[in-house]
Amino acid sequence: MWISYDRRNFCKSQLFQVALLLYFVATSAFYIPGIYPNDYPQGAELDIRANKLTSSRSNVPYDFYFLPFCSPPEEKEKTLNVGQILLGEHSKSTPFKAFMLVPESCKVACTRTLDSKDVAKLKNLIRRDYRARLNLDNMPLVVKKQTQIEGGDEYYQLGYPVGYSLNDQFYVYNHLHFKVLYHRPDAAGPENLYRIVGFEVQPSSLARSGDPEDPSFCSAEGLEEVSVGKTVYFTYNVEFEESPVRWATRWDPLLKAAEEQEEIQWFSIINSLLTTLFLTALVGMIMLRTVRKDLLRYSQPEDEEEIQEETGWKLIHGDVFRSPPYLSLFCVAIGTGAHVLSIACITLLFALIGFLSPANRGGLLSAMVSLWILTSVIAGYVSSSLYKSFGGLFWKRVALGTAILFPGLIFLIFFCLNFLMWLSQSNDTVPFSTLVLILFLWFGISLPLVFLGSYFGRRRPSYEFPVRVNQIPRKIPRQPWYNNTLLSVLIGGVLPFGSVFIQLVFILGSLWQNEVYYMFGFLSIVFILLIVTSAEISIVLCYLRLCGEDYRWWFYSFFSAGSSGLYVFLYSLFYLMTQPDFNGIDFVSLIVYLSYMSIISMSFTFLTGFVGFLSCFWFTRKIYSAVRVD
Repeated sequence: MWISYDRRNFCKSQLFQVALLLYFVATSAFYIPGIYPNDYPQGAELDIRANKLTSSRSNVPYDFYFLPFCSPPEEKEKTLNVGQILLGEHSKSTPFKAFMLVPESCKVACTRTLDSKDVAKLKNLIRRDYRARLNLDNMPLVVKKQTQIEGGDEYYQLGYPVGYSLNDQFYVYNHLHFKVLYHRPDAAGPENLYRIVGFEVQPSSLARSGDPEDPSFCSAEGLEEVSVGKTVYFTYNVEFEESPVRWATRWDPLLKAAEEQEEIQWFSIINSLLTTLFLTALVGMIMLRTVRKDLLRYSQPEDEEEIQEETGWKLIHGDVFRSPPYLSLFCVAIGTGAHVLSIACITLLFALIGFLSPANRGGLLSAMVSLWILTSVIAGYVSSSLYKSFGGLFWKRVALGTAILFPGLIFLIFFCLNFLMWLSQSNDTVPFSTLVLILFLWFGISLPLVFLGSYFGRRRPSYEFPVRVNQIPRKIPRQPWYNNTLLSVLIGGVLPFGSVFIQLVFILGSLWQNEVYYMFGFLSIVFILLIVTSAEISIVLCYLRLCGEDYRWWFYSFFSAGSSGLYVFLYSLFYLMTQPDFNGIDFVSLIVYLSYMSIISMSFTFLTGFVGFLSCFWFTRKIYSAVRVD
């Protein structure tokens, strides 16, 4: 009977099925689970959607119809997820009509007569290198180019430029030559069905006049200059080309990293690995030689006078676990760091599986928002359990601070930026309804989850300290120059930052230069090296501080690795000043850039700071539990 089936065998069978499923996902999955291809018969209408106008020289996106393009057809916008709304993306219909395997030539989308406002907008956005972003079947419109090196690789630029300037004259790209790449699946069935695997464009500026029905209308020569009273004809061609690329791998050409980038990535990883190995050897030397020697000397003293003359980290055993100043703030910072670390780990895992592919628009930001809400229980648990171990009484204050302090700072910055975007008529303005939704998720779900985690944190047993704390704090001797708090903290952040430096360059390019980032395999390796480096440098610096008979290591352990967030922000300033695309950046874009990089740097500080504290906490408990204290 099934009811009498051995429960252990059943559990083993279930675990085997889960493991087999995970193996299949990790090795065979090539696309986002839950997304299926669209099959188009010949003559089927293709829906070309408008996204937004973006620029690598400006952080202020605009709606596609902000410029005097053709008026949008009467159609409602498609439903967007939270990530797309926060990123300012849209999915609006366009006047470009296309049908599967039906070529079009010189189709007139619309005609516009430019007034003074239209000319001012066009010149402003052309001057700042804005590009129009379109989509077809979830594939972004790209311009294919080739590197200047002979025989160089091809690369793609997202969207097409609005226009260009030459000798103080501005010209608009009013003719688009679309190329739709298609592939016929192997199991197409009796009916000929096709799948879209690419969407390319070649923009051009053509001055036209006369009757659009005239066959020579699209063969006119000259450039369409931007001027008041000018009548501009917006036209397009549609070309179809069969491609050997399968639907499952249609994003590969866009996501493929160049050989130079891969070489740089591997060089960065090897460099970080060598740094980590050096720190590991250093920590091993401390643990196996210095600490072991101290433990033997402290555990088996030969002379009482030798004990009194002994110096080092054992003498402060009665103060090393003394409650840190600003205990509530410290516990809030540790809980927030645990929260950020959990989000980073889960997000990276989902990205490796394939859930956060760029094909899933807004998926990364939506996942991070969802994870921030759902993992709030971790922040409350960590902060309250640590607070309880020090005998804290105001646990509600700690839980409330964990739920409000850092998220509130992020929301305040975001709200101010949203108001600034609204004044700039940007496409990135978040609707009021979305702000209300975020507030509901924050106070309606995240806040209760923090208190739920705090409840379980207070119910768990307190952390056991291996030695008792003296009632009267010991006087801290004068510290040598290398034990200066500020200096050693700044030195401690260099190595964790160095382990992610090269990866940070590519991430900033993805965030601010409209480049596609999908090197999550490299990022995973670098992330692991970052965690190990942060832990080891914190242990080394913490041990040196204890050897100097300075027991104030709580905040020190947090900032010794957490100071790497400062270097992330400083490098973002260097990146801003050295990138040619940022020359002449406007004030609003500057504020947006600095605000978001501040949030990223603070998150980096909390993540590495939590790792530094956790490693030092384990280290101090380990060494003081092995000594004999009379």
